Amino acid sequence: MKSLFATAALVISFTVPALADPDVGFDRFDIRADHRSDLIAAGLWYPVGRTTYAAPVGDSVVFEPVEAYIGAGFPDGELPLIVVSHGSGSGVGGTAWFAAGLAARGTMVLVMNHPGTTTGDSSPRRTVRLSERAADMSAALDHVLTDPQIAPHIDRERIAALGFSLGGSTVMGIAGLRLEPEAYRDYCERFGETAQDCLFLMRGGVDFENLPPEFSAEMSDPRFTSVVAVDPGFTYAATPESAAEIDIPVQVVSLGDSFTWFATDVRAEGSGLIEMLSNVEHTIVPNAHHFSFLPICKENAAQLLVEEGEDPICDDPEGWDRATAHAASIEAIARFLKL
Repeated sequence: MKSLFATAALVISFTVPALADPDVGFDRFDIRADHRSDLIAAGLWYPVGRTTYAAPVGDSVVFEPVEAYIGAGFPDGELPLIVVSHGSGSGVGGTAWFAAGLAARGTMVLVMNHPGTTTGDSSPRRTVRLSERAADMSAALDHVLTDPQIAPHIDRERIAALGFSLGGSTVMGIAGLRLEPEAYRDYCERFGETAQDCLFLMRGGVDFENLPPEFSAEMSDPRFTSVVAVDPGFTYAATPESAAEIDIPVQVVSLGDSFTWFATDVRAEGSGLIEMLSNVEHTIVPNAHHFSFLPICKENAAQLLVEEGEDPICDDPEGWDRATAHAASIEAIARFLKL
C-alpha cells in the first residue's frame, strides 16, 4: 500500500529537548564487530525509570547539545527499539536531537558512529562501502539483544531502523534494497558535480567504473520490522526487483517539497524509488531542506562555517525554522512507528 502524508507545520505541543529539564536517559558503550579493527562507539537513549544526573550530549562549536540523565535507570517493561544510522560526517552527537525526541515518546534509540563516515573521519572512498555500515547496525543490535541489563527491556517484535541521508541508504539496504553500480555510474555521469553526492565522491577520487563490492552487497537483516529513511541517498542505483520484494513497512521522509538536491529526489521525476516500493509511506516535511535534519546551530555558527570554508549547514531559508522542522519530523516518524 502506498500513501502520502504531508506533515503540516503542526508543531502540535511537542518540544524538542534542548537544555531543558531532561525527560530521557542516555548511556554510552562500545561495540565489538568482526568486520571492524576497532571498537564502535555507541549510545542508547531511552525513557527514564529513575533519574541520575543531567548532562549535555552532542555539544560542539557548531551545534547545540541535548540534556539527558546519564546512565539513568530503565523503566519497567519492554519498549520498542530504533537503531539509527547517521548521515555522512555525523555521529552519536549529531543524532542526539531526534534520538532524544523519539525516546521521549516511549522508545529506546540505539545510536553509533560508523567508522570512515563519521565526524572527523569521513572518507569519500569509505562512503561507498555501504555494507560495512549495515554490518555496524547488525552488530549494535546483537550487542543490546545480548546485554543482560538492556535486553529484557526490548520488545523484539518492534525493532525499527532509521537513517538519514547516507544513513537512509544504509537502512534501505537493511530492508533488502540492492544497488546497481552501473546505474550509479550513469547517474554521476549525467549530473556530474551538480549532484552533491557525486561531487563529494569525485573529490576523493572514487572510481565509478570500479565501485567496491560493499556498495552493492546484500545487507538485509530480518530482525528489523520496519524502516524509516530520511532523504536517502544512492536511490538512483536502486534495483526495482529488490525494492519490490521489500515486505516490511517503509517510511521515506523527504525534507521539503522543492527537491533541490538531485541525490534525494525519490519521486518519479527523480530516482523513482517511491514507485518501486510496494509498502511505503512517503512523508513530506514542508519548509525544510536536507540540512534541516541536522541539530540546532549555535549563534554565530553560520559565520564560523563560512570562515572555515565549510558547507553552509546552518543556513536555513528566510522564514524557515529548524526547530519547527525538527518537531514536524519527529511527529511524523513517531506516528508511523506508532509511538
